[in-house]
Amino acid sequence: MLDQTALQRVARSVVARPSRGQAVVGVLLAVLGFAAAVQVSEVDSDDAYSGTRREDLVQLLQSLSVAQDRAAGRLADLEETRDALQLSTQQRQAALLESQERLDSLRLLSGQVAAVGPGVRITIDDPDGTVGAATLLNAVEELRDSGAEAIEVNEAARVVAQTWFGDGPDPADASLVVDSRTVSAPYVVEVIGDPATLAEATAFPGGLTDEAEALGGTVSVVTSDELRVESLAPARATSFAEPVT
Repeated sequence: MLDQTALQRVARSVVARPSRGQAVVGVLLAVLGFAAAVQVSEVDSDDAYSGTRREDLVQLLQSLSVAQDRAAGRLADLEETRDALQLSTQQRQAALLESQERLDSLRLLSGQVAAVGPGVRITIDDPDGTVGAATLLNAVEELRDSGAEAIEVNEAARVVAQTWFGDGPDPADASLVVDSRTVSAPYVVEVIGDPATLAEATAFPGGLTDEAEALGGTVSVVTSDELRVESLAPARATSFAEPVT
């Protein structure tokens, strides 16, 4: 039989709080038990097909391979369709952009919209009323040949391909008629295009400057980085011509 002292030591070891080392050992044992349980679970999972026949496994692998090939083919078809749609969209956008640019150019050339850009401002003084419609028409033709893209006279008359010029109703009055609009001297012709080329078109021998001065008038030319041509040409309906589709 155990003596009284031995029994007391056993009782104290049972009821005493665990030491730090004992606590650490307890935690490690718990972790080890959890890891063992997980490992057993994984082994059980890996053994899910352990009892399956070899022929069944081969058939399963083949069906998975066929499904994978089918999915890859479907993916390739979808990617090809996507690429075709993207190309079609890009082509359509390019065509629309080109059509819009052509439409804008036609509207500018026909005087249906206002224009802004670099160019020259030509002022023709005619104190004696001797500068007639023929002189202004010659000047416009020279400016067109020099690349003029938009022309207006006295901020009132837009000059386009169908514009006509005439002398004023009163010979004693320094005025001209441009597309049924009467404009009075001084005539201010604003032209959008390359400023240097347009300025040269008015100064060459026998050009606008020489012709106007021979008639008693004067011509001054000022280049500008930005001119605004805001007058619009009258709308004209065609009687015989039709667009070709």
